[in-house]
Amino acid sequence: MKKATPIITVEAIEPCLPFWTEALGFELTASVPHGDVLGFAMLHKGDVELMYQTRASIDADLGASGAPEGLAAELAGSTATLFAEVEDLDAVIKALGEGADVVVPRRQTPSTAWTRSSCARPVGRWWGSRRGAPGPEPGRRSQRDLPSGTSSLP
Repeated sequence: MKKATPIITVEAIEPCLPFWTEALGFELTASVPHGDVLGFAMLHKGDVELMYQTRASIDADLGASGAPEGLAAELAGSTATLFAEVEDLDAVIKALGEGADVVVPRRQTPSTAWTRSSCARPVGRWWGSRRGAPGPEPGRRSQRDLPSGTSSLP
């Protein structure tokens, strides 16, 4: 595998873009219209890539492909959490603006030195961020400490 890129399913892409492009400095590198709106968008910043696709665009794409009925709804209903390590959590929270749906207020996690916050809008899905130590607290192992071929911590 060379990379994994999340495709975030939303009703409308346009409300999501300012957060990524204006607040976080991502570049819109590809877009595909669907009628009078965007149906698909790809964003990059350095090595980070993410994609958005509207439910209507997924319905149209899969309907034309001969995919099983109901697959578009299943894909659109799937969940994913974006977790981003950021340099300045305060700036990110401010960039979310007044329309942000902060579902987990800023807090210090008990098991790590991280300060975290989570929201659902304007980014279209749950989004978590952290500021703090770059790895687990002393004595704790992280996923990257696992032997090759191991998929979870004991």
